[in-house]
Amino acid sequence: MTHSTDINYSKRASGKRLAMFSLLFVALTAAGLYAVYDLFAERTLTFDARLIAPGTLLSVAGLLLVYFISDGLRLYFTLRALGHRLPLPAMFRLVFINLFFSNVTPMATGGGFAQIWFLSQHGVPVGRATAATTIRTVLAVLFIFSLTPVFLLTLKPLDGNSIVGDIGTALAVLIVLYLGFFLVLLFRTRWLIGPLTRLLRTARRLHLISEHRHRRWQFKARREMLRLSRSFGDYLRGAPVFVWLSILFTAVFLLSLFSFPALLMHSLDYSVDYVVSVGLLVVTTFVMYFSPTPGASGISEGIFGSFFRDILSGNHLILVIVCWRLLTIYLGMVIGLVVLQRELVANRRRAG
Repeated sequence: MTHSTDINYSKRASGKRLAMFSLLFVALTAAGLYAVYDLFAERTLTFDARLIAPGTLLSVAGLLLVYFISDGLRLYFTLRALGHRLPLPAMFRLVFINLFFSNVTPMATGGGFAQIWFLSQHGVPVGRATAATTIRTVLAVLFIFSLTPVFLLTLKPLDGNSIVGDIGTALAVLIVLYLGFFLVLLFRTRWLIGPLTRLLRTARRLHLISEHRHRRWQFKARREMLRLSRSFGDYLRGAPVFVWLSILFTAVFLLSLFSFPALLMHSLDYSVDYVVSVGLLVVTTFVMYFSPTPGASGISEGIFGSFFRDILSGNHLILVIVCWRLLTIYLGMVIGLVVLQRELVANRRRAG
């Protein structure tokens, strides 16, 4: 009885947190859009029917299809390289569940846990599920973080941009630290165990954590780091065709993600430099990785507005931002919420 009560309480608490983060996402998104409207869009906003022309809708639908399919296939082939196979319909349900959770939790923390839970429900061991989702993320990070310095140094729209100027040095340091950490974690894991041990020992000596928590955290951190390193080795030793397909579909996914603004601007008859548009989205996405807000809400809109204000007229800037986020985030979130509810209902029926 007590166990059942605890479970129900935990579910209610989780539901409340999810609702709170969802409301925060909406509020911060509205604040970000208003900031762009006030600072960069000259307080103008006009709907343009060219965005719903049949040709535009057909092009958008095609790009959306590539975006969602490649998102599912990049994890599917990562799992195949690790020796696991899930039905493709299950993989695509996971795409939308991940979109929902990763955008209503700070720094996308919920997306990883949701994917691991989903994969474990479909027979993938938790350790392997953790490795697969982490490797999938690392592949995308390597693409984005490798390209960001190139675009920061070469894109003319970023010359003199106040945001880039203010945080340019910090961005460079973050890129080096982030990539360096992942490379050491994957290929020289034991180098991190010593510093981690000293850090936890210091925290224990300063009475920041208890002796029990010290031992437990140290054991879990060592275990997970070594598991991830071994799993990445297994991934690299997996069937080469699956490894290369996971990399290929990661590239296709990112390219489709970064292509939406160019498509929207082309539909509005702007003369679009595709490389510049993609480059600006790469840098925008890089900044979003470090956003503490759910789904980078508020921050993504502000960064996009700052980068594209000299390319788009004021009356189109907000319109393109809303359409960009609608296609890449909001639509997937709504579908993800529906898919999640159906998964939970199906799990309850199986359990019953």
